[in-house]
Amino acid sequence: MHMTETLQSMSDASSISGMSESSQLVAEPAKDDGKLRNNIPMTSFNLINSIIGSGVIGVPYALKRAGIGLGIIIILVAALASDYAILLLIDGGKLSGGSTYQDVVQASFGRPGFYILTLLQFLFPFISMVSYNVIVADGISKVIAELTGAEGVTYMVLGNRQFVIALSILLFTLPLSLYRNIARLSKWAGLALLLIFFVVLVIIFRLPTMTAKVPATPYAWSFANGHFTDALGIISFAYVCHHNTFMIHTSLENPTTARWGYVTHASIAAATVFTLLFGIVGYVSFTGYTQGDLLENYCYNDSLVNVARIVYTITIMLTFPVECFVCREVVQNLFLGLTEELCLWKHVLLTAVLVGFTGAISMTTECLGIVLALNGILAACPLAYIFPSMCVIKLRPEPILSRGNTLPGLIAIFGILIFVVGSLMIVVNFKDATKCNHGAQLPYCEASFLPTTTVNMSTTTLATTTASLLNITV
Repeated sequence: MHMTETLQSMSDASSISGMSESSQLVAEPAKDDGKLRNNIPMTSFNLINSIIGSGVIGVPYALKRAGIGLGIIIILVAALASDYAILLLIDGGKLSGGSTYQDVVQASFGRPGFYILTLLQFLFPFISMVSYNVIVADGISKVIAELTGAEGVTYMVLGNRQFVIALSILLFTLPLSLYRNIARLSKWAGLALLLIFFVVLVIIFRLPTMTAKVPATPYAWSFANGHFTDALGIISFAYVCHHNTFMIHTSLENPTTARWGYVTHASIAAATVFTLLFGIVGYVSFTGYTQGDLLENYCYNDSLVNVARIVYTITIMLTFPVECFVCREVVQNLFLGLTEELCLWKHVLLTAVLVGFTGAISMTTECLGIVLALNGILAACPLAYIFPSMCVIKLRPEPILSRGNTLPGLIAIFGILIFVVGSLMIVVNFKDATKCNHGAQLPYCEASFLPTTTVNMSTTTLATTTASLLNITV
């Protein structure tokens, strides 16, 4: 009898424990530090938006450069590598006891590693913010030019790139960047995802029209092409979200390993579905004509696409604050430490300086070219693949060549290959990479264009097309 009661008690305790562990995946207990935190879906919105907010626009071009079959394979490989690297990064935080990316790298490679990571983690989102302003200015000014006929007082003011950048900063990006807690951006991230979905619907709706209007070029349906290194850099660049992973992880209520795993896997899966859908439909629409920015392939007098261009610029403005959060935290951690929050005036001043500086730089150019190409290769690959893997390998107590380090080692090698090959190709094609052919008139938008015309674009150089792409996909 006593034994029966004991076994029943142990069974009840086990059931309660199991229910408790399971409830952690659903129930979200409030924290006692007073900070706002998000549930799993809202946290996922921030992570998904960080991935596809702008990078998805260049995927059709990546498929063109790699070949439709190989390009899809690269997308799936990059998705799996990014998913695993995100989990590795948080694992590195637990092994090192750190709460930021900088802490993990410092614990692994000391102060030299800390300073290298700090530079990369600042430059990547900073240049991304510059490019976002350029994208907004180009998108809105082109639509206004079409509406006004590129003449008159209205175009002189509203179509002015500097005016568009200044207005977008004052009305959208600066106010959103002034939030202290990234959890507050989740609702805006959700809105951005809905807007991106609208853009996807537009390109699907326009698919029959464009396939009838635009002829396929030679080798348009090849399984693999010789320029797959372009696609490696482009797609890997699109999946970079590791620089803000700790901030998003911290915003999750009860961030257990299981809960964060759900966020990561769900976010990467959703982003991959968006990426494949956008990439395949966009590629089929234009085949060999596909340029870096998919929306640049449509004629400027297409009213529905002009609405999509405006919608897309709004998604860019909603993605901008996430990058500003990273820059601000990196600067604060480097000079002021993260032991306590900045007072209000320091917070506002630092945010205004960062946003204002990016705005000033973006007003000086329409084409970032080689700068963005270097940012994608030299910053994105180390942040996404190399540092997370090498840090975990260094922090784990097991030998470097142990079986448990095989997969992290492969991820690191994957990143190093992209880094080395991409850097070499940029150097080889440096002269062409500095050129900018943004906004060129498309032949099939001209009245004299014949549907039977074919264009061989196989001689397009790596650097020119990479620079054109990166002007949009950062």
